[in-house]
Amino acid sequence: MDENHLAINAVRKKLLGKKLSYKEIYSIMDEISKKKFGDILTTYFAASGYSKGFSNEELYYLTRAMVETGEKLTFPGIVADKHSIGGVPGTRTTPIVVAIVAAAGFKIPKSSSRAITSPDGTADDMEVLAPVNLTKEQIYETVKKTNGCIVWGGSFNLAPADDVLIQVERPLLFESYDKIVVSIMAKKIAFGSNHIIIDLPYGKTVKVHTLKDAEVLKNKFEFLARKFKVKIKIIIYKTLEPAGRGIGPVLEITDTLKVLEQTDDRPTDLELRSIHLSTELLDLCLADDKKTKDYVEKNFKNTYAWVLHLLQEKIALEKFKQIIKAQGGNPKIDSSALPLGKFIHKEKAKKEGIVNELSIRNLTSIARILGAPLAKSSGIYLDKKLGESVKLDDTLYTLFAENMYNLREAKEALHNFPIIEYE
Repeated sequence: MDENHLAINAVRKKLLGKKLSYKEIYSIMDEISKKKFGDILTTYFAASGYSKGFSNEELYYLTRAMVETGEKLTFPGIVADKHSIGGVPGTRTTPIVVAIVAAAGFKIPKSSSRAITSPDGTADDMEVLAPVNLTKEQIYETVKKTNGCIVWGGSFNLAPADDVLIQVERPLLFESYDKIVVSIMAKKIAFGSNHIIIDLPYGKTVKVHTLKDAEVLKNKFEFLARKFKVKIKIIIYKTLEPAGRGIGPVLEITDTLKVLEQTDDRPTDLELRSIHLSTELLDLCLADDKKTKDYVEKNFKNTYAWVLHLLQEKIALEKFKQIIKAQGGNPKIDSSALPLGKFIHKEKAKKEGIVNELSIRNLTSIARILGAPLAKSSGIYLDKKLGESVKLDDTLYTLFAENMYNLREAKEALHNFPIIEYE
C-alpha cells in the first residue's frame, strides 16, 4: 500500500476511534508536511483528534513523526526554552525570559508560533522589532552571537505538519489539548531544547478552563519529556486577566520593552511573572551546571537575586537589543517609538465602581475584530484592570484600529462581548 492510501486509511481508522501505529501516524504527518493531503483530509484528521483524542503512546508517535518529517537543529550543552500554551493575551513574557536567560549565559533559541486563537503570538510580536523568518543558518549564527533568538518555526520547515494543521484549525478557533501538547513538544525537540519550562495558565475564559484540565496537560507534557529524555517543569497558575495592559502585537511588545527598560509605567504583573519564569528556568539549567551555580550562590545568594540583577541593571535589555540586531532589526528602538493604529476609541465609564470582572475571551474577540494580529498596530489598551477603582468618565480601555471599518465593527461587537464589568 502506498503512503497516501495508508494515510487515508489511518484517518478513517482514527475517525472510528481506533488507535494508530507509528507507521500510520508517520504516513499522515509525511503526507501533510509535503502538502499532498489537501485541506479536507487534513481537517478530518484534526477533527478526529479533537473529538476522539489520542493515547499517550499516540501522542509520542505524533510528536516524533512531526519532528522526523521536518528540519532539526542541534546545539551543544544546555539548551533552554520557555513556552506558554497561550490563551491569555497581553501576557508576553517570552521575550523578557529569552533576554534574561541569554544574558545569564545559557543558550535559548526560541521557536515561536503565530496566533491561532489569540490576537497575537510571540512571533507576531517579535516581528514588530525584527524579522522572524530566519533560515537554519541564520538561526545558528544569531545564537552563536547572542545566545538567543525569537523566530517563527514555520519559516524553515520546523515540524511542517504542525503549521499545516494550524492553518486548518485557525478559521474555527479550536485546538485540542492533545494538539497543544504535541505542537509545543515537537517544536522543542526539533529545536534541540533539553531544559524546558511550560507556562500553563488556566481560568474560566482562557484556553484551559480548570485546574483538573491543567493537571491532565501537565501529565502529558511530563510523559513526552520522559520519552524524549529532556528536563521539563510545568508552572500551573490561575489567571483572571492579562499580566500586561496591551493586547495586539505593537501594544504587547511595548509592554515587554517597558519591563526590559525598567520604565516607571512598566506593567508590574508582567514583570513579576517574567521574573518567576526566568528564575524557574535558570534553576533547571543550573542543576546541570555546577560551575555557574557556584558563581550565582557566591555572588547573588540565589537565582532570584541574579535575575533581578540582570533585569534591573538592564543587562537583559542590552542582550535583547543584540538579538534584535542579529535578526536584522533596529536595536535603537524603544517603547515610546512604536506607532499605533490611527483610528481610536476610548470607552468611558458611565458610573463609579470597582472593576470586578474582565473577560479574556471577549477581549480576544474584540482585538481580532480590530485587526490583530495581521494589523500589528491594532488592539486594545486596558486603562483599568481588576480591582482598580473607576470614576465617572474615566477611560476603561482604548481601542486602536488601522481603518475605520474595523473600529466601527469592534464598537458594535462590544454590545455582545463586554470586556470589563464594574460596580
